[in-house]
Amino acid sequence: MSPRLRLLLVGLPWLLAACVSTGPTSKSASVTHVPLPAPSISHHRPKVSPYAPAQEDLSKRGDYVAGGLFRPDVADSVPVDIPDVDAIPEPEVRDEPRARTGNRDYAVLGKRYHVLDDHSGFVEEGMASYYGNKFHGRRTSSQEVYDMYAFTAAHKTLPLPSFARVTNLENGKSIIVRINDRGPFHPGRVIDLSYAAAVKLGYRSKGSARVRVEALQPDDDASDATAQTAAAKPSAMDKLLTALPAPAAEPPSNRFDMHQDGRTMSADEFDGWMQARKIRVATGKPSAITGQSGGAVTAPPRDLLAENAAGTASELLVAPRIANPVTLQVASFSDVQNARHALSLLQAAAIAQAQLQDADIGGKKIWRLRIGPVAEAATAELAARIVGLGFGQPQRVRN
Repeated sequence: MSPRLRLLLVGLPWLLAACVSTGPTSKSASVTHVPLPAPSISHHRPKVSPYAPAQEDLSKRGDYVAGGLFRPDVADSVPVDIPDVDAIPEPEVRDEPRARTGNRDYAVLGKRYHVLDDHSGFVEEGMASYYGNKFHGRRTSSQEVYDMYAFTAAHKTLPLPSFARVTNLENGKSIIVRINDRGPFHPGRVIDLSYAAAVKLGYRSKGSARVRVEALQPDDDASDATAQTAAAKPSAMDKLLTALPAPAAEPPSNRFDMHQDGRTMSADEFDGWMQARKIRVATGKPSAITGQSGGAVTAPPRDLLAENAAGTASELLVAPRIANPVTLQVASFSDVQNARHALSLLQAAAIAQAQLQDADIGGKKIWRLRIGPVAEAATAELAARIVGLGFGQPQRVRN
């Protein structure tokens, strides 16, 4: 064997090792997270985050000191860029087996913590913080990789994994997070959110905010959980709506009234009423509705007319067929006046199909603000308009 070939074979393992090694990451360096191309729209697939899942950073293993803290002498940092949190899907609340690690009672900094066996109805309020670059790519207590671009959280006693709705009590914004880590262990803090979740709740710049944490079960209506707690105490959304000015005027009703200004409406006035509300009458077997002036207009078939006991048409029911109908829940309220105020805000913004539905949750009455049914294709644009009005991201609900 020639000396040149022998040298090449000896150096080959070192060359391969260099190809697969990622190398250590600088402690002070900011992680740059490049968004993936937006996924194609599909009505049958769940929403997918535009950010690639975090991979484990081997340089962040170990380094526990002072009874359980990770590199306490190294300051945390956040990326310069702000993620598009509206494109990141909230986790779906579902049954998951408990993680093999992180679910036993434990001690940190000399204090013992008991992991809850049953977290049904768990609610607490306190300060929330968040964590970023320092922990990005590090294994959590449940051995998942912490991803600051996903909606996750660390909690001291809730099971791993579990789900909770976190509401910023300072601005009324809320989000569902998946709890997969332990912490925070600083005094006065009840939960640590991921960086993206803190951006979503609006306290990225402040660093902390007072929040309400409500544990969720798969059978819970996520937005009803907030209202059930608010039955005994006004929710952040109740307080927010109380502070908003009342709308200038009630939006026009779609209920047909044959009388206008004390007299029977003419056919031309009826046409104007229909056009102002953008209501079209379905075609079918025509009948005549005659006004005082003797004019006539084509009416919808009788199955689209609501009749009273005498068989007289009293209200037009416009019920167009909708492909892939979806119902969105905007919020739940314990105060009916606040619920009506929120409804009027949606109606004033020309958001159709908005309605209030009352329900009894745990013996307490709540009012659900819902929109629908609407077409599946219109939900993204409708959700953006709702968020623009100051509400949280609406949730899909089963009728």
